[in-house]
Amino acid sequence: MNFVGLSLRDLEYVVAVADEEHFGRAAERCNVSQPTLSVQVRKLEATLGLAVFERSNRRVLVTLAGRGIVRQARVVLAEAQRLLALAAEGHGSPLSGRLVLAAIQTLGPYYFPLVLRLLRQAFPLLSLALSEGRTAEILDGLRDGRIDAALISLPVPVSGLTVVPLFTEPFVLACPADHPLAEEPAEGRALRARDIDGPDLMLLDEGNCLRDQTIAACDVASAAGRHATSLETLRSMVAAGAGYTLLPLLAVPSGSDPSGLTVTRRFDGDGPGRTLALAWRTSDPRAGGLAHLAEFFRAHAPSGTQACPDRLT
Repeated sequence: MNFVGLSLRDLEYVVAVADEEHFGRAAERCNVSQPTLSVQVRKLEATLGLAVFERSNRRVLVTLAGRGIVRQARVVLAEAQRLLALAAEGHGSPLSGRLVLAAIQTLGPYYFPLVLRLLRQAFPLLSLALSEGRTAEILDGLRDGRIDAALISLPVPVSGLTVVPLFTEPFVLACPADHPLAEEPAEGRALRARDIDGPDLMLLDEGNCLRDQTIAACDVASAAGRHATSLETLRSMVAAGAGYTLLPLLAVPSGSDPSGLTVTRRFDGDGPGRTLALAWRTSDPRAGGLAHLAEFFRAHAPSGTQACPDRLT
C-alpha cells in the first residue's frame, strides 16, 4: 500500500468522527470546516479500500471493518504524541501539544475559570481541549484514549490509571432563607453533618458522584423524590423553597444571595467534603509532564480548600 495518501491529520479526523458520531461536531473539534473533514475522510477510505463509517441522516456509525481502523488510528496517534513528548523533553518543556482535559460536571465550570490563565502561562506549549461529564463517562474516555487527563473526585478504580490527589474541598449547606436550618443556633454551635437528615434533602440525579457523597455524608439511605440534573438547577430548586442540599464550596458564589432567597452555612471542622484528583493512563508517555500538571493543580488549590500531600496513588 502507498502510505503517501495517509497523514496523521486524517487519522485525527477519523478518530474525531468515531468519537462524536457526527461530522459537524468532529469538524468543530478538529477546527476545520465540515466539507474539508468529510473530503479527507473519504480520501482515507479510498486509500484503505474500505468504508470506515456508515453514514445516515441521523448519525454516523463505525463499520465492523472500521472498528479496527479506528482502534489502530488511536495507537498511531498515541505513538506520534510520544514522539512529540520526547522532543518536548529534549527542549526542557514538561508538557506540550494537544491535551484533552476533562472534569466532573460539579467541578469544571467552577474550577477552570480560576486556573486557566495561570495554566496557560505555566504550560505555554500546551493546547488544551476541555470537556466535562460524569465520573463513569470520564473514566471510560480515559481508558479508551478519548481523554488524556481528568479532574475527578475520589475514590475511583485505579486499575491502569495514575491518580494524584490534589486538594480537599468542603461542602456547604444551601437552604431556603426561611428554613429552620438557615438560623444560626443561639449558642453558636457549628452545623454538623448529622443535622442534615430530614426529608427536605435534595440530590443530583443518579450517576453523579456528588449524590453518593451527599448521601454518605448525611448518613441517609435515600432522599425525597426531588432530584436535579445539575448544580445550577439544584440551586434554583433551593431558592424556590423545595428543600435544601449540599454544594461543593467552589460552586457557591461569594457573598450573600442578592435575591435573599437562599442561605449557605459552613459545617464544623469535621464537616463533609470531597478530595479532587488528577488521573491519567499509567501507560501515557507524557506521564512526567502530567505529574508536573498535577503539581500545578495542587500548588493552585483554591481558597477555602486544603492541598493534599505530594504523593501518587
